[in-house]
Amino acid sequence: MRLGVPALAVLAVATPAAAVVWPEQEPVQAISMAEADAVEVRSTPVPVRVAPISRSEDRVRLEEKPPEVVGHLFATTVLNVRAEPSESAKLVDTLEWAEKIAVSGETRGEWAEVVVDEQSLWVHAAYLAEKKPKPEPEPEETEEAVEVTDGLSTAPCATGSDVESGLAANAVAVHRAVCAAFPQVTSFGGIRPGDSGEHGTGQALDIMITGSTGDQIAEWVRANASSLGVSEVIWSQKIWTVERSSEGWRWMEDMGSTTANHYDHVHVTVY
Repeated sequence: MRLGVPALAVLAVATPAAAVVWPEQEPVQAISMAEADAVEVRSTPVPVRVAPISRSEDRVRLEEKPPEVVGHLFATTVLNVRAEPSESAKLVDTLEWAEKIAVSGETRGEWAEVVVDEQSLWVHAAYLAEKKPKPEPEPEETEEAVEVTDGLSTAPCATGSDVESGLAANAVAVHRAVCAAFPQVTSFGGIRPGDSGEHGTGQALDIMITGSTGDQIAEWVRANASSLGVSEVIWSQKIWTVERSSEGWRWMEDMGSTTANHYDHVHVTVY
């Protein structure tokens, strides 16, 4: 069966191209693929614009090399660790008594550089030691170790009583009792006008002494605290208080100097 398409003529050619002629239209000239323009193919990459590098821009700052560790030392007391070798520098950490710390060997005055987590920090060199300090044995609180006397002296001190001016009654009692029991002590500190603490109210006495005699006085005052109205004793960077008497001597934070740490005087506070 043959089908005819009225008014439509299809021209088939043997070439790869063909043309269709619609009624009342001019025929389209057929062309061969060989005569068609070749498609241009780019053989070079498309250039990409790159912003110029500004030499005025800030460069990345190289991190400083961490300090070299040359050895380790031990803290002989509770010791402040600061960011810079200065009392006003930021407090970063605190070393415990006998704690081991890495050092670089670098010093600046009374300060020594320590290394913590590859950071440069500073402590007081005077409180570092090559060997781990041994704990001091607690004195046995017996009548043989510490003399406890009910008949404490109330006589004026033979070296003078000028320090008693402005002191509270209990502070005067401590001054006279210590003066009689330890005649080798010749200097005391009392009232300090303008002081916001016990030295300002006359409730504190400083017994100027060092070494083993200071140990004896601190223990003697502690043993007689009830009779003398004593509430607190500070000596050699340790503190004892009536409220926490069961704990004995407790270590205090390093204050940065011999006097501030009470190594040259026994501080006594009274009620």
